[in-house]
Formats: sequence, C-alpha cells, structure tokens
Amino acid sequence: MLALGEHKGIIFDLDGTLVDSKLDFDQLCQQLGWPLGTPILEHLATFPLNSAEYQRALQIIHEFELAGARSANWLPGAQELLTVLSEKQIPIAILTRNMREATLLCIEQLAIPIEMVITREDCQPKPDPSGLWHIAKAWQMPSHELLFIGDYLFDLQTAHNAGMPGCLYMNEHNQHFQEMADFVLTDFAHLTELYRKA
Repeated sequence: MLALGEHKGIIFDLDGTLVDSKLDFDQLCQQLGWPLGTPILEHLATFPLNSAEYQRALQIIHEFELAGARSANWLPGAQELLTVLSEKQIPIAILTRNMREATLLCIEQLAIPIEMVITREDCQPKPDPSGLWHIAKAWQMPSHELLFIGDYLFDLQTAHNAGMPGCLYMNEHNQHFQEMADFVLTDFAHLTELYRKA
C-alpha cells in the first residue's frame, strides 16, 4: 500500500470533509418524522416514487441540502491542501451523497477548485463503489493508487468496496470509525506538507 502523500489522485467527500455545511441529520429525521439515525436515501428509496409521502420527504430533503450549501464554510486547511495538490498536478475530485444542485451551489459559493464532481444523481450513492470506479477510469489510474478521504462510515465502506485506500478525516464525533480506515487525518496541514515536499 502506498504511504500517505504518495497517492496519484485524491477524491474527497464534501460535507464534513472539505466544508462544514452544518447539516444536522438528527434534525432532518425529526422534520421527516423518521427515527433518529435513519439512513436518509436508503429509507427514501422504500417509498413509491409517486406517493405523497415520497414527494413530501423529497421536498424537505431538497430544502435541507440547499440551506446547508448556502451556509457552508471551508474546513480548516482544506483550501490550502487543494491549492497545493493543484500546483503539484495531482488530480482531485468530489464524491458526495448530496444532490447535484446543492453540491454545485456549495462549490460556486466557496469557489472550490474541483471540476470532477460525482453526486447521487450521477451514480448509485455511497457506499456503492461505482462513483469511485468512474473517477478512477476517467483518470486512467488503478484504484489502489488513489485515496478517498471522508468523515463518515459510508466513505470508508465505499473505499473498501472499490479496492481503494480510505482515509478518515477525524473529528470529535467520528473517532469510532478509525479502526475501519487505512489512514487517519486530524487536520489537513500534515497531508499538505507531504505533498508540498514531494
């Protein structure tokens, strides 16, 4: 396995990794009337597409994601890392479970310098590996030479399912996922320095 700082391309989750959209999924579950901790997209998929319940839930989720995109801020060190990766011509991409409209709004508002963006409308949502495979194919690089960085269980599962090393961007809420990660970062400054010196 390549060491941290040696990967030929890096794919990022968006919320909780590059940006803080202040998305409170417990609050979303309450708005939807679903039990706390319910996987949103998976549960939504159990409703008939034309049902009133599906349409109501879809509208609530839509507004929730757009509000998050409007209030998003860079997480510490993320912008500098992307700048260094671009300078070193390391390919970068985003793979998110968010909808495309909210994702592009967030990217536009913060001027995130990433062109390859895969949302849940482009492929099966994480932890399905198809998004990572699509990016690897577009870059013409094997999965094991790339790195997927995210802050949640689905990110690590997606990387594992794709045969790609997964890196946990660790915070005070997700430390229990670190056993599943190939690498752990508590801040981006370390990775930035590794690539700056490469």
